[in-house]
Amino acid sequence: MATHVISPSRGRWRFVRYETDEPQPHVHVIFKAVSEQGERLNIRKATLREWREEFASHLRRVGVAANATPRFVRGETRPRKSDGIYRAARRGASIHLRDRIEAAAIALREADPAGDPAKLRIRETRRDLERGWLATGDALTSQGQSALADQTRQFVRNLPPARTVREWLMAGLVEQRRSRRVDSLEVAR
Repeated sequence: MATHVISPSRGRWRFVRYETDEPQPHVHVIFKAVSEQGERLNIRKATLREWREEFASHLRRVGVAANATPRFVRGETRPRKSDGIYRAARRGASIHLRDRIEAAAIALREADPAGDPAKLRIRETRRDLERGWLATGDALTSQGQSALADQTRQFVRNLPPARTVREWLMAGLVEQRRSRRVDSLEVAR
């Protein structure tokens, strides 16, 4: 369930808090990227990242526990889709997704996985990420925080597989076909 709070500043921003079973709230702040003159603002990803970090820093200064961790640090390796592509894919009508899947299938058949630069970068990033989290677990153990250290190590064990976009697309296609076969078998019964 989400609680929406619309800003009093003529709808320039919106605050959304999600009710979850977690002890910490999950909050999104959405703002309208339009200038006072009605022109669309071109905001770089790096700028958005800085804003998130600064916002979390301000919250911490006033006593609100907040962070702005990048997706990869949280172990999220699956790429994000634009809203239009996401909705078209859910309807089964995404030409973009179909073309990407076909290209991925061809590339996976022809490519040498050991020499794929994207796969090599992902593996290297994953190794660095795991080393960092495991070092954090070791530091927690040395500080007598064994339960938290165990949770940190469990987090590393439960990280999703490090895959390229092509591999995520192919895994999704395989899963989709598998579920269709199961559905058709259930209908046949």
